Amino acid sequence: MAIQDAASQTRGTRATQLKSIVYGAAVGDALGVPFEFQARDTFTCTQMASGGAHGMPAGTFSDDTSLLIATCDSIRACNGTIDLKDMAARFRAWLHQGAYTADGTVFDVGNATATALNEGKGQSGERSNGNGSLMRIAPLALTNATDATIAEVSAITHAHPISTTACVVFVRIMQDVLRGIDLPTAIRSHIPGDQRFSFLEDVEAKTRDEIQSSGFVLHTLEAALWCALHTKSYAECVLEAVNLGSDTDTTASVAGALAGAMYGYDAIPQQWVETLRGKSVIDACLFA
Repeated sequence: MAIQDAASQTRGTRATQLKSIVYGAAVGDALGVPFEFQARDTFTCTQMASGGAHGMPAGTFSDDTSLLIATCDSIRACNGTIDLKDMAARFRAWLHQGAYTADGTVFDVGNATATALNEGKGQSGERSNGNGSLMRIAPLALTNATDATIAEVSAITHAHPISTTACVVFVRIMQDVLRGIDLPTAIRSHIPGDQRFSFLEDVEAKTRDEIQSSGFVLHTLEAALWCALHTKSYAECVLEAVNLGSDTDTTASVAGALAGAMYGYDAIPQQWVETLRGKSVIDACLFA
């Protein structure tokens, strides 16, 4: 009985962690959607809003969350394993059929992602290092995926070493945070030898003006970590991310996944969760 109780408690903890990460990402994404493409300091996000470039209702998540929960759904359907073909098929179902969206509407599709899914081959060019795989990789923190497997999941759409390495780094940092390791230590423990990731060595010391928030994967990784390092709650973290401007939804989604891991589901403002659209779609995809 004691062994069964321990196993049940472990599953419960894992399920709670996954929910915290996924809802953390989805809420951050939805907060950022109305402000995407807007320049820093030309707006202030304080709550869920509608409108913006995509004209979506308040609480609508974008491709960031759709592909993240498609990742979850594949792991769920494959009994906790990672099946690249199944995952890619679910990504295509999102792109072509509107699966994993709040209302069947697909918008804000990244060029590299669309090309990779239509051609069946991850984009590996130097200029194909958008944040389209980083934004969906967080659920792998709740699996036993090797670095090679994490890279393969990235490479479904983003196959360049910059993108694949960024995904590995983020998953490993997330796993440390879930184990209770403080974020600065987690970052220091997972700095690759690749000089292109040297920014991780002093990300905490940078000022807001030094942080970029474009769609480049390394900008998104750095901005998400910076926001988490310089705030003290889930809400502060995602609002800081949105208010950096530019790729607001993805920056806030990645930062939100990390903040969800750090602070837990109950730290996400209830009003934001209530406003979030498509919660039944999200819940159906959780694998833990």
